[in-house]
Amino acid sequence: MSSDEWKRQAAEQALAHVEDGMKLGLGTGSTAAKFVELLGERVKAGLKVICVPTSEATRAQAAALNIPLATLDEYPALDLTVDGADEIDEDLRLIKGGGGALLREKIVAVASARVIIIADSTKLVDVLGRFPLPIEVVPFGLGSSRSLIERLAADSGCEGEIKLRTAPGGAPFVTDNGNHILDCSFGEIDDPEALDDALKLVPGVVESGLFLGIADIGIIAGPKGVETLSAIESDFEEEE
Repeated sequence: MSSDEWKRQAAEQALAHVEDGMKLGLGTGSTAAKFVELLGERVKAGLKVICVPTSEATRAQAAALNIPLATLDEYPALDLTVDGADEIDEDLRLIKGGGGALLREKIVAVASARVIIIADSTKLVDVLGRFPLPIEVVPFGLGSSRSLIERLAADSGCEGEIKLRTAPGGAPFVTDNGNHILDCSFGEIDDPEALDDALKLVPGVVESGLFLGIADIGIIAGPKGVETLSAIESDFEEEE
């Protein structure tokens, strides 16, 4: 079975948590797109939901499927957000932002009563950091922000190359919020909480891709089937 099929399996399990009348946050990325696709089928069959997308790409996909959309200004509190991750560990700590939507993803997730993360088993890691950590920064004072990030990260035990993300053609990548992304190849992040606290001290940092204490359930699909990781139970439960 392929990674693409595992993503769909995880999305199918997450869809079982969706109930009629819910207000949902829709994540961004290839795995979240599987969930949106399946949700569109349920909506077509009569499911009543209102959804807040975490990116313009997700908004376009959901709109094409006739999924009812709204904003957090209209619905500040959501019942459930389903999103993917670039990395997830057994404590449900995440690295997100590979698609550049980390700020909106975090805002929507924190506004939700529950957050379910869906992923294929390649995203499950013992220690975060194999995937470069994205950090969204304002364009003004980029060089200064980058230097301060480097210094404070080193104080937190993290060192490595920090690269400005570029779009096809070589221009700086611009997020939906008009900001830039720094991708930080720190390797293993032994203390994500300390690094997250340090990054909050940088005025030019809008948000980091560290999602800590946010996810409630992780649904991981892979060669062993579909496994669920709960923030409460903190261990895997294998499902048939």
